[in-house]
Amino acid sequence: MASNSFLVKGWAITLIVGILLVDKIDGVDGRISVAFIPLILFWLLDSYFLWQERLYRKLYDWNVTHRLDTNDYLFSLNTERFKKDVSKRTIPFARTFLLFYGAVFASLIIYILSLYFGLIK
Repeated sequence: MASNSFLVKGWAITLIVGILLVDKIDGVDGRISVAFIPLILFWLLDSYFLWQERLYRKLYDWNVTHRLDTNDYLFSLNTERFKKDVSKRTIPFARTFLLFYGAVFASLIIYILSLYFGLIK
C-alpha cells in the first residue's frame, strides 16, 4: 500500500507539471485550471489506499488479539466488520496528505496568480 501511495504522488506531480507545460507551450491560459483535476483525483485515490491500509491493520490487530480465543474469521481477509471503526471522512485530511497535496495546491494557486498579475510570462 505504501508503494501505491508513492506512485500516486509521483503520477500526480507528473500530470500536473505536464498540464502546465503544455499550457505554457500552447500559450493558452484557459487550461491551467485543468491541473486541479488530477490533483483532486489523485488525492482521493491516495486517501482510498490509506483507508484500505487502515482497515487491514485493524484486521491484523484483531487477529493478533483474538487468534487464541476463537476460530471465527481465522482465514478471512474480509474487512467489512471494521468499516465502522475507520472513518473515510478524516483520511483525506491526514497530516501527510495536507502537507503534500496542500503544498501542490498552494503552488498551483501561486502560479496562477502570478500569471494573472503578469509576474510570469
